[in-house]
Amino acid sequence: MDAAQAASQALTAAGQPFSLAVDAMGGDNAPDIVVDGIGIASVRHPAARFLLVGDQARLAPLLAGNTRARDACVVRHTSDAIAADCKPTVALRLRQASMRLAIDAVACGQAQGVVSAGNTGALLALSKIVLKTLPGIDRPAMAAIMPSARGDVVMLDLGANIACDTRNLVEFALLGDMFARTVLGLTAPKIGVLNVGSEDVKGDDRVRGAADIIRGSHIGGQFHGFVEGHDIAAGTTDVVVTDGFTGNVALKTGEGALKLVSDLLRQVFNSSLSTKLGYLLARPGLEQMRVWLDPRRYNGAVMLGLNGVVVKSHGGTDAEGFAHATDVALDMVEHRFNERIREGLGRLGGVLSEQPPGPGPALAAAG
Repeated sequence: MDAAQAASQALTAAGQPFSLAVDAMGGDNAPDIVVDGIGIASVRHPAARFLLVGDQARLAPLLAGNTRARDACVVRHTSDAIAADCKPTVALRLRQASMRLAIDAVACGQAQGVVSAGNTGALLALSKIVLKTLPGIDRPAMAAIMPSARGDVVMLDLGANIACDTRNLVEFALLGDMFARTVLGLTAPKIGVLNVGSEDVKGDDRVRGAADIIRGSHIGGQFHGFVEGHDIAAGTTDVVVTDGFTGNVALKTGEGALKLVSDLLRQVFNSSLSTKLGYLLARPGLEQMRVWLDPRRYNGAVMLGLNGVVVKSHGGTDAEGFAHATDVALDMVEHRFNERIREGLGRLGGVLSEQPPGPGPALAAAG
């Protein structure tokens, strides 16, 4: 054991938990990109300490070659991992898998949050069952940051719940407001509820009821009203609230549209000599757009409303993308996200308690 590991273990022994527990074996390119990602994140968060859960034999040489990651990590060995195609019901029985042990570390107070690039459905199911929701939260929601014409936008739910009721949508608005304050640094984020039209009479009873409650709450001054699909990319609001089915469809549609535009631009600029020359002239602007739309900047979907910070990294990301997901988790830990959610729920008073719970969790294994 080196000096840094001894110091980290001393911190935990003294009652100070690790900043994050990290599933080292989850993802297409694990554990290499996980170790390299932690090395990148530790530069931006020098005080952070990580409990790295995975196969010691595979992690040791990677940490030996990355001193920043090595100095920030303590390894908890397990040779078991949850496969990408493992069903959530099966994953629940794998108690020694790296993802499960990382979540367990949060549940028992050894870490303040968890990051994994592994199986999404397994992470959703394990987090909900092991960590449970915060008092006053009926269901957790999956949130992520997306690009828009006016800056970054928070959208939730993105697939954790297929069916949602009025109460859930109100909770999502509160969670999204606090997430935008914590991660985007906004002091009063503008909130919209996704609907089939912007008029108050549009939509079903769920969305209209949620809009009425939000308007009368402590975040009512930030409520823009209903927004439509095109408002997401336009950046009409900073937070977009919707059910998991609609949110997941909107997310995948947006990803497909971005890929289509990228492919078409590549085809156009390669179609003739003149367009290739045009590319050389447009290259500085295109490079700026590429950086702005780089999916690694937006890596890190967050499960909001749980007793602990849970961040899902894209399984196919690289070290820079994993570092960004780690940054998001650390920002939430450092800004006491869950404590602020509890405060927000208290300010809602008895409004939510008057709304009956929905028909059931209807959790989705969002991809």
